[in-house]
Amino acid sequence: MAEANLGQTIGPAVALMGAAVAAVPLFRRLGLGSVQGYFAAGLLVGPSALRLFTDPSAILHFSELGVVMFLFVLGLELRPQKLWAMRTQILGLGVAQVVTAMLMLAMAATIVVGLPARTAFIAAATFALSSTAVIMSVLQDRNELPGSGGQQSVAILLFEDLMIVPLLASVAFLSPASHKLYQWADLLTALISLVVLVAVSRWALDPFFALLARARTREVLTAGALLVVLGAALLMNAAGMSMAMGAFLAGVMLSNSSYRHQIESDIEPFRGLLMGLFFMAVGMSLDLRVVAAEWRLLLAMLLIFTVAKGVAVYAVARLAGGSNRRGAKRTSLFLPGGEFAFVVFAAAAAGGVISPREQALFSTVAILAMALIPVLASATQRLLGAGVSMAEVDMAQSLLGRALIVGFGRFGQIASQTLLSKSVELSVIDNDPLRIRDAARFGFKVFFGDGARLDTLRHSGATDADIILVCVDDPKAAVRIVTLAQSEFPRAKLLVRSYDRNHSVELIRAGVDFEIRETAESAHLMGAQGLRALGYSEAEIEEADQDTRQRDRSRLCEQVNGDEMSGRDRLHLHTGP
Repeated sequence: MAEANLGQTIGPAVALMGAAVAAVPLFRRLGLGSVQGYFAAGLLVGPSALRLFTDPSAILHFSELGVVMFLFVLGLELRPQKLWAMRTQILGLGVAQVVTAMLMLAMAATIVVGLPARTAFIAAATFALSSTAVIMSVLQDRNELPGSGGQQSVAILLFEDLMIVPLLASVAFLSPASHKLYQWADLLTALISLVVLVAVSRWALDPFFALLARARTREVLTAGALLVVLGAALLMNAAGMSMAMGAFLAGVMLSNSSYRHQIESDIEPFRGLLMGLFFMAVGMSLDLRVVAAEWRLLLAMLLIFTVAKGVAVYAVARLAGGSNRRGAKRTSLFLPGGEFAFVVFAAAAAGGVISPREQALFSTVAILAMALIPVLASATQRLLGAGVSMAEVDMAQSLLGRALIVGFGRFGQIASQTLLSKSVELSVIDNDPLRIRDAARFGFKVFFGDGARLDTLRHSGATDADIILVCVDDPKAAVRIVTLAQSEFPRAKLLVRSYDRNHSVELIRAGVDFEIRETAESAHLMGAQGLRALGYSEAEIEEADQDTRQRDRSRLCEQVNGDEMSGRDRLHLHTGP
């Protein structure tokens, strides 16, 4: 009996995983992306096809934990200082886009579709919010999150996540089944929950993880990380707020923790698995009977709502100073509604604000629109000519080598030659597909990967490498790689290319094994060659070169222990004629 029950439980799970394993690689090979693969796999095993799962809403609620964990990991990357620096974008761009989109969608819903005012407001407010899960997945796949466009998209999504609270309050206010207003007590509860979450995150979590670390058991740290994510999500949910927002705030508060990288590494497998399950649950929720019966109305609503929102998103992007290219790319991402649509429409239907038929129609439009995001994004990339082909580019995976080189620009290329002259086994990664293909033309194998990501460093062999050469030309990325390597791969010696003197000071203070300014050595050689051209003897040139180098080393040492102006007396000054 027990084995039979176990088989009934495992059977559908195997079917679910089998559908995903088959669909995702196929859709990626077709150039449609993994999100569409998950949608298709969910549709296949759901109530509309094989009927292996008849209650997609239960799976959807569970799989929303993937979105929660996604926001938590995002919070780990956004330190409070950085989040504060983004406040203008969050409040400025976020408010502008949401309000403009709501107005355009409300007009389209009332004038074109003919919905009553109350129903039009719910539809407009809900479709004005976008899919955090899908958009973030697309930006991450393109490696666009660190850029200014990616950060603006993150700021807008953060504001949209905050909007779920007043939107649900509006649904409760409009419900004829309940005449209770959104009480001040509810608002006070939400504020108290926020204060409790921030206080616990700020003062209790670091000691908590320090206590768990003493057990020296990886599983205990993983359980602690999951406890923090789920606890923060449940606290916000109990206060009537977004679970994803609670997890995001917990991540932000932990972003300065010394255990941040370990937590991120532990959460990553659960996040990826649950995100895939979320997309599959959305696919299961698509009712093909509704599509077949109402396909004309569904297509009309999909077209009208996407055009109305598209005009709003593009206009805000251009008014905010974005180029035509950036406006088009953002529009393709933000056109459809998001995962909060299912929550809002369910609450509105339960409260009698919208009818069951309207709930089914709106939810179907939301699912179809979410499935279109990656397709629209890919089509926009091709139309703009902005797509960078990943053909003949291999991802970093299970690499081995005594030395790991991160960044294969002009600096990394030269540094690799000395190591290769002694047949040192190398693993080389870079995040520029064009550079990787160019290296392949000369017979050099470089793998694609962002060295500022912990999972990439693991896949690139950093765990077993004796030395890690950080040769990237981005100072911030170099510092992040150093921080990750010191935390996770302490046995490897760190040799780092520094951008300028201030960057050198920062790296020395961080405790790297070796750093060199990219222009320092060539500048010393240029000065020596200048003396040689002026007719000075080799002995005089050697004396001057040694004096200059010694002064530079002494000044740098004083700057490390002081500030930028320390060691100024070590300079040979030119005071003019």
